[in-house]
Amino acid sequence: MGFAEISCRARQEMAKWIDRRAEPRRGSSEGPTSAEQVDRWLDELAAHFFAGPGDSRVPALMGERMPDSVHRVIAAADRALEKRFDLLGYRDLSFGDPIDWHLDPVAKCRTPLLHWTLLDPLDAAMVGDSKVVWELNRHQWLVGLGQAYRLTGDERYAAFFADTIGEWLRANPPGMGINWASSLEVAFRLISWCWALALFHGSPALTPQLRATLVGGVAGHASRIERYLSYYFSPNTHLTGEALGLFYAGTLFPGMSAAVRWRRVAADILVQEAERQILPDGVYMEQATCYQRYTAEIYLHFVILAARNGFAVPHGVIQRLERLLDALLVFRRPDGSLPQIGDADGGWLLPLELRLPEDGRGVFGTAAAVLKRGDYAWASAGLTPEVAWLLGTEGTRLFDRLEAAPPAQSPSRLLADGGYVVMRSDWGREADQIIFDVGPLGCHISGGHGHSDLLSIQASFRGQPYIVDPGTFRYTADDGWRSHYRGSAAHSTVEVDDVAQAVPRGAFGWVDRPVAELKHWASSPTLHAATAEHRAYLRLPDPVIHRRAVLLRPGRYGVVVDDLEGGAEHRVALRFQFAPMSVGLDPSGWVRAGLGREPGLLLHAFAIAALKTTLLEGDTDPRQGWVSSNYGHHQPAPVLVYSLTAMLPVRVIVLLLPTAALSDSPPAVSPLIEDGCLRGLVFGDGGEVLRVDEHMAPSRRTP
Repeated sequence: MGFAEISCRARQEMAKWIDRRAEPRRGSSEGPTSAEQVDRWLDELAAHFFAGPGDSRVPALMGERMPDSVHRVIAAADRALEKRFDLLGYRDLSFGDPIDWHLDPVAKCRTPLLHWTLLDPLDAAMVGDSKVVWELNRHQWLVGLGQAYRLTGDERYAAFFADTIGEWLRANPPGMGINWASSLEVAFRLISWCWALALFHGSPALTPQLRATLVGGVAGHASRIERYLSYYFSPNTHLTGEALGLFYAGTLFPGMSAAVRWRRVAADILVQEAERQILPDGVYMEQATCYQRYTAEIYLHFVILAARNGFAVPHGVIQRLERLLDALLVFRRPDGSLPQIGDADGGWLLPLELRLPEDGRGVFGTAAAVLKRGDYAWASAGLTPEVAWLLGTEGTRLFDRLEAAPPAQSPSRLLADGGYVVMRSDWGREADQIIFDVGPLGCHISGGHGHSDLLSIQASFRGQPYIVDPGTFRYTADDGWRSHYRGSAAHSTVEVDDVAQAVPRGAFGWVDRPVAELKHWASSPTLHAATAEHRAYLRLPDPVIHRRAVLLRPGRYGVVVDDLEGGAEHRVALRFQFAPMSVGLDPSGWVRAGLGREPGLLLHAFAIAALKTTLLEGDTDPRQGWVSSNYGHHQPAPVLVYSLTAMLPVRVIVLLLPTAALSDSPPAVSPLIEDGCLRGLVFGDGGEVLRVDEHMAPSRRTP
């Protein structure tokens, strides 16, 4: 640690010591004392806020152009009136009546009301899963009540909001309990309160006392964020999300005594972190697409709010934001969904529309209107509710003037800084795509959100995702599930001697963090090819190097070539994790994957050594064949395992062949063996010959 870090940590530890003694006796409001001052500050908020809540034309526009969204918003608000919640991957959660703000109803665990500095959010025995508790206490569902109020004028939503805020403040004294234990969660709640004040503006339910309480609460939340900014604790989306909350407070309430400082501190962080956290190629530094999407949301809010208030965001920040979005476009699967890479917590900065975590349309729609990009409008597949709520009817007009079209850039790209090769046949809905991980395990700071997935692949053919990332499931250390989902055996890569590429240390740490290194990349209209290797298995008694080549002939097939180099006998397991679908093994050795009579995928593995082919699904001892599409939810899904025990070196070639119908007979394909070595594949009876060494690193020739 350098002097700056030591100084910051010491200052925050001293603040914790002081707060433990002062906060339990501190009032719930640090804001203004007069009704006139409160009303003046709320007038300032209305003048400085996002355009949507104050635009009287938005409800009619939503009803005319996005009626399904209106129905979803009102249905969710009505469920909230019944105190039933769909949060993350959980459905129909009840936190009691009145709501118990410290309860994890999934684990049936209630956190004691201690000062936040005495609580460990990762201690499942004490708090359950803090993510579940925090998701309720972000109060984003209260924003949904505000949206329903704007759309209907129904005062039930405003009255319930007023009652709920009062209950929350009584149950969560400043600094007391799990809901003060994370500066990021405090920031998200501050943002929700600002939106609620704007959406419920004019409702008689917002009495003078409640208005004063909420404005004072915003001030108290901002002070808490400023004292405990995550400069060194979690200098990732925690820090940028906290800075955004501080920017909200400093911009929307310029009359507060600390507003100028909050705005300056927040802007400085957001400007600096854009360059640090968004790599030059646009990949988010933690190698996690969920947090890349979070980062896009954070910076879009920053840019919109800054523009509304005459604050000039440096051009370099805009450039980094566009690169970030461009990389998300490259990762985006042909069916429009965002693939999971690394950790995913299932949350959103501000869910103005009910979306699954893989649904990036709202982000792309907002980005299209803000940055005037037709390719982002194409990716959003039409006008999205977020555009109306954030930018008002003028924003929707801006969006409508854009010419939606696929990106002009090549659909296949090397993202060298992030460590990914994305091969894609075209930008169409029926495209083939392979994502190949050729970089490090997580970011250089901690690797906490990275997975042990070196050289793993994800693959879609003819628009259908087949081979997928398994997801995250949960962050708590719950009987080994956390370690499983971020381990090598859950990913579509190679495991040697039943040993993972990296060893976990706690829920977010690693004993060491190996890296993959790209050796070769070439792309043409007829063939994309990449080769990379990692040396994570040099720690074995007999060191092993894993080299993988991935080839894609657009519209025809994909090939995965795995070379294992060593000097002794080893057990090798090559896995392909499928999305939930039907996968079966033919007596001929072909594996068939698909969703019925629709187009499918055929796989066949070739090796000189004897290969064992196994299909597993939903196994628990050991865990294999599971995927998690949202936090807290998982389900069985087929995993294909090719395994062998042999003296190294050894090579395995797997052919991935899309077919027009799952029942189609497979073509004749045979291994190309020369001088006792597996050199490639022969298609048909003496037809096309694929010599894989010719498409790997020029210096590479398998003996």
